[in-house]
Amino acid sequence: MKRHVELRNHPVELHKFRFRLAISACFVLVLFLILYVRFYYLQVSQQEHYHTLAEANRISISPLVPNRGLIYDRNGRALAQNYSAYTLEVIPSKIRKLESTLDELAAIIEITATDRQRFKKLLKESKRFNSLPIRSRLTDVEIATFAANRYRFPGIEIKARVLRQYPEKEVVSHIIGYISRINDQDLEQLERNEELNNYRGSQHIGKIGIEQSYEKQLHGITGFEEVETDAAGRSIRVLSRTPSIPGNNLILSIDLGLQEAAENAFGDRRGALVALDPNNGEVLAFVSKPGYDNNLFIGGIDQENWNLLNNSIDRPLNNRALRGVYPPGSTFKPFMALAALELGKRTPEYSMSDPGYFSLPGVERRYRDWKPGGHGRVDLHKSLVVSCDTYYYSLANDLGIDNIHNFIGQFGLGKKTGIDIEGEVSGLLPSSAWKMSQYKQKWYAGDTISVAIGQGYNLTTPLQLAFATMIIANNGKAYLPRLVKQIQNSETGDVKDIPEKLLYSLNLKPKNLEIVKNALVDVTRPGGTAAKAAINASYTFAGKTGTSQVIGIKQGERYNEKSINERHRDHAMFIAYAPAENPKIALAVLVENTGTGGSTAAPIARQVFDYYLLGKLPEATVAKLDEPVEEHIHDHL
Repeated sequence: MKRHVELRNHPVELHKFRFRLAISACFVLVLFLILYVRFYYLQVSQQEHYHTLAEANRISISPLVPNRGLIYDRNGRALAQNYSAYTLEVIPSKIRKLESTLDELAAIIEITATDRQRFKKLLKESKRFNSLPIRSRLTDVEIATFAANRYRFPGIEIKARVLRQYPEKEVVSHIIGYISRINDQDLEQLERNEELNNYRGSQHIGKIGIEQSYEKQLHGITGFEEVETDAAGRSIRVLSRTPSIPGNNLILSIDLGLQEAAENAFGDRRGALVALDPNNGEVLAFVSKPGYDNNLFIGGIDQENWNLLNNSIDRPLNNRALRGVYPPGSTFKPFMALAALELGKRTPEYSMSDPGYFSLPGVERRYRDWKPGGHGRVDLHKSLVVSCDTYYYSLANDLGIDNIHNFIGQFGLGKKTGIDIEGEVSGLLPSSAWKMSQYKQKWYAGDTISVAIGQGYNLTTPLQLAFATMIIANNGKAYLPRLVKQIQNSETGDVKDIPEKLLYSLNLKPKNLEIVKNALVDVTRPGGTAAKAAINASYTFAGKTGTSQVIGIKQGERYNEKSINERHRDHAMFIAYAPAENPKIALAVLVENTGTGGSTAAPIARQVFDYYLLGKLPEATVAKLDEPVEEHIHDHL
């Protein structure tokens, strides 16, 4: 068989080889070109970006939380202060089995059921936080115990914290308020206000009271620290530091001694007292009874204490001085008397016979006076001294509701005063337009009769009554009530006074003011409804008692305190200022469910005056005086 031998064409093969080699070389060249471009992009074009990322892996930036500003009373007594403590904190994102980890932790560090409940509540409300405290104020032994077992608990750390403390607790809780953990709502608000960066690392924010209203002054400015770290994240050295600036200190106008005196004068009774300096509007005392321990809220209140406070029949969380609304009762009468004189509806000499009741023309219904049989012949002076209802029924009918609303509204009743804490309510000073807007009903003459003695639709706060009393005491000047007197710069120590602010002045005739003020002085003298409260006083004070109705009594029935549930009994009220000749303090007192102003509220005012003017400490409790001078009247409503 003949074999065929294939002869190679070397020139052709060589040509193919060289072609393939060229293609491969081009391919490799393109790859190197791509690699070069990429290197150039990374190392030249993006050098600054990747240098920053590399530095970030090596450098940790930590916020330096500023110390919160302190709060003092006008005499330098601490109302809110800071202290250092170690807390045990959990980082939930680093723990896979949270409950079992906490069980193991509780075996070496005491963690109560209350601690766990508080932690779960914080966990639910603060999902965006890195760490949450489960125990605070660790002892040295607890710190050492955890340090020895730390390797067992990744995601749990001991941190040094500066914590808040309120040494006076219930006494000033409704003034100071409290700080508490920042929640998601707070974070959203901070983002809207473009303030979130200043709260990096911060865990607390003011929630209510002075702590909330002056948050920007108290918080301070957050600093930052650049720290070099190793591969394990451990700090090696501090590269740079921008220190934080502590918050400013606040000096309040509150006199803590006076505040304590007022609290003691109330004893166990519920109520409120607001005392102002009539010469500048400074708040001297601001009492709401009962109060609460505001320290409970700092780390997040536990469920048990929250239920006790929130469900209490005494409503300790309710700021009665700021938000409590009550019919002003007969404390409304001095403003009615001024309206009568200023608007020309009565003269000082005008008098009327008081048979013990008043009836509208053509109407059989009788609106009774608190005193059966009446007060005899009554002029304006006597009407205030003995608190004659019949005189004011007649006067209100002549004035009309809109004149009452327009004139007395100038004294701040039915309006917010503008005090420098949030949450104030406006109350209500009714008018015909208000009733039409609210109920789509016309105003009737009978509605005006009730308003005349501070009942009916009338609603005021103790703060408003103190504000209105201040205007009478200082002859028509309406100063803005304020709690913060001075602000101390945390860096320089310089103290800046908050200037008084005169809102407006009423153009009242001096003679008319004198007539009403003289009558208010005689209220505290023999024959007046607050005479017993002024016995043996070494100074003269002016005031007006009042009784604020809680429930209505049917026509023809008399009020019998003993037959009525304690919570349905009338509130006692008293407005006053002292000394009458040169007022230094003006106040309003409310005592819930205790009867008449002369027997309960006026003695509290007397003890407050005694302390402020004479330095005399009050009795621990207030005993009711023997016989109320001003009785109750309900059947007219």
